[in-house]
Amino acid sequence: MANGSSPDAAHRAHILENPLRTYLLGIIISICGNVLISISLNIQKYAHVRQSQRGSKPYYTSGTWWCGVALMGFGELGNFAAYGFAPASLIAPLGCVSVIASAVLSVVFLKETVRASDIFGGTLAITGTYVLVNFAPHTTIHITAHLVQYYVMNWHFLLYLLLEMLLFCFLLYLYKMRNVKHIVIVMLLVALLASLTVISVKAVSGMIAESITGQLQLIYPIFYIMGVIMIVSCAFQIKFLNQAMKMFDATEVVPINFVFFTTSAIVAGIVFYEEFEELALLNIVMFLLGCLLSFLGVFLIARNRPKIKLQNPNCISMDKIPRRSHTDRVQPEAQTYGPLAAKLMCNRAGQSDDA
Repeated sequence: MANGSSPDAAHRAHILENPLRTYLLGIIISICGNVLISISLNIQKYAHVRQSQRGSKPYYTSGTWWCGVALMGFGELGNFAAYGFAPASLIAPLGCVSVIASAVLSVVFLKETVRASDIFGGTLAITGTYVLVNFAPHTTIHITAHLVQYYVMNWHFLLYLLLEMLLFCFLLYLYKMRNVKHIVIVMLLVALLASLTVISVKAVSGMIAESITGQLQLIYPIFYIMGVIMIVSCAFQIKFLNQAMKMFDATEVVPINFVFFTTSAIVAGIVFYEEFEELALLNIVMFLLGCLLSFLGVFLIARNRPKIKLQNPNCISMDKIPRRSHTDRVQPEAQTYGPLAAKLMCNRAGQSDDA
């Protein structure tokens, strides 16, 4: 290092700058991205409902559905960019904004019922978001390739990575070899992968932002290494999350995934990017309190949400089946399938469509 300074002091010079405008920009981008994601989810849900009621073409032929997909892409891009401007331990808890906005939009546009738990949960989540934004670490890190390399070689991160790999292998053994299909096992696998995703996303996003300002970072191998880690970890994270959605109800997966993902992202930010260093004890306690309020709010909003019952176009409602008088000739089909059998066949067809 120049002037014989220690590596720690030289790299810390990149960390201690605190431009409030950049910090607020990251928060605004993250909130806007999460709102776009919630809008996209409701648009896609509306397209599913409409196509199912019509019973004509698949949902992916609908322009409305593709509009929702495009909005989700913009929302995820906003979250990706936000990691380059604000701490990861702050951006991850802001995911509760998507849950709150989705609940509001589902009531306004999909005519879902407002429950007392929705109002109370939304209040808790908004309060928690306000608290954690005010007490979160405000340090803005200017990510460079040399800084990422420095963080990667820190002994505490290497120890953290080793423990995470051992825990991941143990959970994967229980899940695959011992056939332990518990929701906590699956969501822990997702959370462990999410920690690597958060670390790599912030590194890639930060280096791209730094390159735009004039200091090109794309010529260093660490940029592409982090890009590969981001893509691979995100792909396997989505794989396990989809498996969880198939095995368990969404009202269980959504709050547990939010809690585990947020916790994993906060720990990753603390260990890898040292975001809680020199943070006052009061700030740490209040930040954790804000996260706890957000967790409780998301749990209350997602708990026992009413499901939209889609009418199966392959089935005929029982009240529309014409009744046979005693003078009518009995057809072979009527002898084979009575009203009870017809109802069972309708339920079976509905189960096959859901699968």
